[in-house]
Amino acid sequence: MYLNIAFVFGNLTRDPEVRAMPNGNQVASFSLATNRVWKDAKGAKQESVEYHNGVVFGKQAELVSQYLKKGSSVLVQGRMSTRSWDAPDGTKKYRTELICDRLQFGPRA
Repeated sequence: MYLNIAFVFGNLTRDPEVRAMPNGNQVASFSLATNRVWKDAKGAKQESVEYHNGVVFGKQAELVSQYLKKGSSVLVQGRMSTRSWDAPDGTKKYRTELICDRLQFGPRA
């Protein structure tokens, strides 16, 4: 059995971008930031930030575009997917995305 499930709770780093697919369905893409804080061997506080690309489809895409903006917190449940394409300069490009199945909006300020 194989399992591809991801849970990410973070803040949007930019406003969601919404566009329509050829079949008329909506798709929204956004970027999430998560951070990790720990103490190193010397006891000094360390912090690192990770950025995640999120994609959501259909009615949820409309809700994301309507209610979320840069800085909003959100809990995302979905699966990881990597896509590739050929860039105009002839190089192969890759992008790993979190395809969202469920979203839960975080607390509002």
